[in-house]
Amino acid sequence: MTNDPRANESRKIPAHPLRPDLLKFPGLALICLYLLVLATVIIIGVVVGHHYPPLFLVFAACFISASAGLLMMFRWAWALALAAVVLLVVYNLWIFWSLHQGPALVQGLFNLVFFLYLVRPEIRERLR
Repeated sequence: MTNDPRANESRKIPAHPLRPDLLKFPGLALICLYLLVLATVIIIGVVVGHHYPPLFLVFAACFISASAGLLMMFRWAWALALAAVVLLVVYNLWIFWSLHQGPALVQGLFNLVFFLYLVRPEIRERLR
């Protein structure tokens, strides 16, 4: 055992957090949680309620992988989340115009806000 102060420097915990990019964009965490909630609703709807066909589990898997990858700031996950949000915007606005259901308009506009957040240049620059 030495009393060399440099020996303990390698064991020190870094002063910066592990993902500083994610802390600058809290909207990404919200979008990830939203995608996880949608995946959970789809899984419950397929397994328990039989409201959706089993093929919808593919969407749930895409939502889960997009959420996990977006937290790690991967470009492929950004593209997958962007595609999911755009498809949800189109689907919900189509439901609103064809069936005149108000909640579909609210969810469609909610997804549109997520789309506009994801296409910001600050978000795209930080992806790897």
